[in-house]
Amino acid sequence: MGVDDSLARYTAAALRTSAEVIRCYSTSFGMASRILDRTTRSHIEAVYALVRVADEIVDGAAAGAGLTAEEVEHVLDALERDTESAMVTGYSANLVVHAFAVTARTTGIGTELTRPFFASMRADITRSEHDQASFDLYVYGSAEVVGLMCLRAFLVGRSVTPGEDAVLVDGARHLGAAFQKINFLRDLAEDFSTLGRSYFPGVRPGNFTEADKLRLLEDIDEDLRISAAALPGLPPTPRRAVALAQGLFTELAVRLRRTPAEELLRARIRVPNPVKFRIMAQAFTGRAVPDLAAHERTA
Repeated sequence: MGVDDSLARYTAAALRTSAEVIRCYSTSFGMASRILDRTTRSHIEAVYALVRVADEIVDGAAAGAGLTAEEVEHVLDALERDTESAMVTGYSANLVVHAFAVTARTTGIGTELTRPFFASMRADITRSEHDQASFDLYVYGSAEVVGLMCLRAFLVGRSVTPGEDAVLVDGARHLGAAFQKINFLRDLAEDFSTLGRSYFPGVRPGNFTEADKLRLLEDIDEDLRISAAALPGLPPTPRRAVALAQGLFTELAVRLRRTPAEELLRARIRVPNPVKFRIMAQAFTGRAVPDLAAHERTA
């Protein structure tokens, strides 16, 4: 086996590893990625896997292994250094990093996107509360840049005008922001009680009201509206995949709206699998995913 064959085999193993990560950790993104062609799906899986590994460093497996905050930060720093090195060389001994580097080099993802992401992950180690400025910066780095990474994957080999690109970039950023804010809202109980964090500025366990919840959902609805307006500019297959993801999170927003604020401090709201499959069927057949949040407001 030649050197080129060895690298190709290693890359194939890395891509399979990233695919396994998304299957283990995310039903929603896993469902959406199935709509994509194999090459684009591999890119999305590579992005998701790196994001998940970083998240597990700051919020999951590392703590479970007993690492201190200082050790966690050291591991995260090492992951970022490895990622940047692999983006230059095209190789990492870490299979997830290697897969991401291959995707980054193919799609044009650079450190202008990875560095804000790692900065937000680092903030989870050092900061437990946010003001509006730090919240906006955190959401950009933890979610909006992930949307932009996915957009790079969707547009490989395609040319768009500057005007079209601006609409798609705005849509990707707002969709990432919507996903993150919805996750913050449904994870209030765990963030407050387990992680000791408060992401939304001014929101605390003792003062979270129904008015607060509705105000946050109005902001999320606007993010979803802007992202939905950008969908027609995506290529057909990514358009259906993004519509599925948007539909799943819009349904979740509807269920959060129906849930009393005080209950969100005790339980995590989920979308039942039969509803997920219904939305998935709509996306697979190319039918528009309903604006469920707007429907809820007028119901």
